[in-house]
Amino acid sequence: MAQLPATERQEPERPLDRRARYRAQTRDEVKQIALRQIATAGLGALSLNGVARELGVTGPALYRYFASRDDLLAELVANAYDDLADAVEAADASSRTADGRDRLRALAAAYRAWALAQPHRYLLLFGAPVGSGALAPERTIPAAHRTMSALLAALDGLVATPSGDDDRPRAGDEQPIAELDRQLEAWLEQRAGPRVGGPVARLGVALWTRLHGILSLELAGHFASMGFDPALLYAAECEALLDQAVPRSAKTRSVRQAPPASG
Repeated sequence: MAQLPATERQEPERPLDRRARYRAQTRDEVKQIALRQIATAGLGALSLNGVARELGVTGPALYRYFASRDDLLAELVANAYDDLADAVEAADASSRTADGRDRLRALAAAYRAWALAQPHRYLLLFGAPVGSGALAPERTIPAAHRTMSALLAALDGLVATPSGDDDRPRAGDEQPIAELDRQLEAWLEQRAGPRVGGPVARLGVALWTRLHGILSLELAGHFASMGFDPALLYAAECEALLDQAVPRSAKTRSVRQAPPASG
């Protein structure tokens, strides 16, 4: 039987494939151990030597998989941003045919559900400077922007166009609002994702910051002694921001008509 030319034989590649799989498995195990350390005792407790001990290798051996503690943290941050974005994008995909307000509600609910299910990862992103994009920005910033892109895409088309005196900025407000819109548009020009106008970007950032503020206080336990359901506060804040976004005509159409009186 004729043999394949040496360049077409697959056997020499198999050991490399096994090594690559082993390397990937070891990196995943390192990340899982690191996340357990963070979940148990906080970000400050993360130690490469501690990870190495639990993994059963020496400290120097761990550097074959991650060059430094910051390199490991950057990977954890990028992975967490991607997981959060996966959850938000899945909620968006399943609600695309819904009313625009329901689509935003679905995204906000998915954001909160992910945070409550994995508070240590949420706080890694938003409770410490490591989540700001300072570490490996080429990896972490694009991952972080995926969630904002989904939010902006859902908001686009909902932001009201000023239609009367009540919608116009008050005297003296026009300049800072216009400048903020310009800066946000410039920011989006540097990122992959939807190209939306300044008002949409402004509302998206406001929605993100205000809902994040509620989530952060909830995860830190600040509402525990106050006797109310934080989910209701979160939903109410989302509704308040949606009221700023949806044009009056759309809001009017969405109001259900009372059934006719009988008899």
